[in-house]
Amino acid sequence: MKILQLCNKPPLPAVDGGCIAMNNIAKGLLSAGNDVKIISISTYKHPFENKNYSTSFLDKTRFESIYVETKVNIIDAFSSLVTSDNYNVSRFFSTDFDRALVEVLRKEEFDIIQLESLFMTPYIGTIRRHSKAKIVLRSHNLEYIIWKRLANATSNRAKRVYLNYLAKQLKEYEFGVINEVDGIAAISKGDAQRYAEFKSDLKLETIPFGIDIEDYQPTLSDKNNDSSLFHLGAMDWKPNIEGVMWFAEEVYPSLKDFNLHLAGRKMPSWFTESIDPSIHNHGEVIDALTFMDQFPIMIVPLFSAGGMRVKIIEGMAMKKAIISTTVGAEGINFKDRDNIMIANSKEEFTQAIVELSADPILLKRIQENGRRLVEREYNNSVLTDRLIHFYNDLLQ
Repeated sequence: MKILQLCNKPPLPAVDGGCIAMNNIAKGLLSAGNDVKIISISTYKHPFENKNYSTSFLDKTRFESIYVETKVNIIDAFSSLVTSDNYNVSRFFSTDFDRALVEVLRKEEFDIIQLESLFMTPYIGTIRRHSKAKIVLRSHNLEYIIWKRLANATSNRAKRVYLNYLAKQLKEYEFGVINEVDGIAAISKGDAQRYAEFKSDLKLETIPFGIDIEDYQPTLSDKNNDSSLFHLGAMDWKPNIEGVMWFAEEVYPSLKDFNLHLAGRKMPSWFTESIDPSIHNHGEVIDALTFMDQFPIMIVPLFSAGGMRVKIIEGMAMKKAIISTTVGAEGINFKDRDNIMIANSKEEFTQAIVELSADPILLKRIQENGRRLVEREYNNSVLTDRLIHFYNDLLQ
């Protein structure tokens, strides 16, 4: 099968869940014997650098990267409020990328064109004009849900009105796209259900993010007595910064017997200056798995995310005891107090942390069962096979 993968940012370095997801599915498709070409947007926030890729990967995928200026333009952003344009999405459209795409489509024929996230949908018109390939949206999350939750979380009335407007605008766009693609590979069952409610005959499959389980080899056994917690995530993503700030201000003051370690790229200076000085701030770490391996308990205090958190899957694979909000654990087939601890308030987070620290049997059970869950349901090769089967059905 010949597949064109259009990415809204370079798959490597693996700085966030989206990058990990795009890289892993590309590797999985290649390993299964498919011909995969990648064209990726490169931005100021996510630049393309040759050094992050093997020569073999670049050659196999005939990798192309085109710089697109996606920085928010205030005038364009405000003008979109009085037009039908969705600025969150349209700023990813570039005439340079469009020209490069046309050139590729004129030279090569593809069976499937895989759009990585909603942000690549502005190129659907170009694809239809120059290709007969089936178009599949690999929906990383429903963007409108994130903005709706951000609106609900703010106490600023003007900000809430604005965020609700953006959420409404995004929802209309997201569900309008359903009629423009041939199929959707949703990340979670919840997202798939929402899509199906809008179009019952939609070609739809749930394909979660997967990982290559053999790459995750925890060595934690001697570290479970360490009273340490950690959070790992990109800190230029609003749900992360809001969640960690909430935890640092509301939960951590009652947990001074515990060491809290934070790591993530783009840690804002105002954040590092405002948090408790006893919190260990590692900033961007070179090796995320090595960082994870040091500590027994991982916190995911997310209240406004959507889709599925790859970092939880990675944490489970590394035998971390995960404490997450219900929102943070969305899209994962979890069982509370079996392979994860669910906490949605200050009191519940505090109780879960203290309980795991005091009960080594519970701690080990959560860690071991989390690993088993990933081995069973989030193995990249198994999920890739499911995606290929979905593509074959579309092509019949």
